[in-house]
Amino acid sequence: MSAREIYITKKSGERELFDSKKLESSLLSAGASKEAAEHVVNHIAREVEDGMSTSMIYDHAFFLLDRMEKPVSARYSLKRALGELGPTGFPFEKFMADIFRARSFRAETNQIVKGHCAEHEIDVVAWNENRLIMAEAKFHNEIGLKSDLKVALYVKARFDDIKGIDYFFGKKRKLDEGWLITNTKFTDRAIHYADCAGLRLIGWNFPAVGNLHDLIEDVAMHPVTSLSTLNQQEKRTLVDAGLVLCRDVRNVSKLQSLGLAPDRIKAAVEESKVICPENTARRDRFPH
Repeated sequence: MSAREIYITKKSGERELFDSKKLESSLLSAGASKEAAEHVVNHIAREVEDGMSTSMIYDHAFFLLDRMEKPVSARYSLKRALGELGPTGFPFEKFMADIFRARSFRAETNQIVKGHCAEHEIDVVAWNENRLIMAEAKFHNEIGLKSDLKVALYVKARFDDIKGIDYFFGKKRKLDEGWLITNTKFTDRAIHYADCAGLRLIGWNFPAVGNLHDLIEDVAMHPVTSLSTLNQQEKRTLVDAGLVLCRDVRNVSKLQSLGLAPDRIKAAVEESKVICPENTARRDRFPH
């Protein structure tokens, strides 16, 4: 069997033809240099076998890229790192509140808001002098799962019940925007409905500009699960303690209190400075 006829297995169980150009495109999209992308692709093309899982290929590509261009490997692994914030959705809600704060919004999670007909627990509420945004953060542990029409209908109904209320957070103001945010994707029916009904959707790669990937990259706020120097147990410890940002590991005293060894803390701090530096040029693709 030639390399062109090698089929790989997706997480869903579906088989697809291995496409080295698709792999190279994903590496380049993450910011890999042409040289690094070609090295990774050539290495994997030599070793890929019929039936190999896409997850194994990703792990191998990440390992090679991490050795060559660490900041790029963090971007390449960003989608999976978001999934590792689970299993509950609360860390993702906190992460999204931090994204809003980086945009000069005030933001709170799990707020009880009284509507016309019922009270609603809103995952993230963000506001500044000009805008009041309420967001439902739909987290999926499996990156292949999608938020569907049923979710969009449910979220829109909640925001409609709240929309006419004109006093929030100690000030007279109306709800300007209702958002549905997911760390994965939306079904076509959910997208069509939201476009018709006026519900803003923010998914991993939706819309084309101002999607979740853009919002994270624009403010250089990667999740702590992006750090390859931490093992899974250490990541879980930090997330459970409310430390969801890559830069949170610079709180050395907090990490010490959680029982991380000094050498582990040092390695994590150094990596965080590479992946999410404090002062970087930032783009503005925030939805308006």
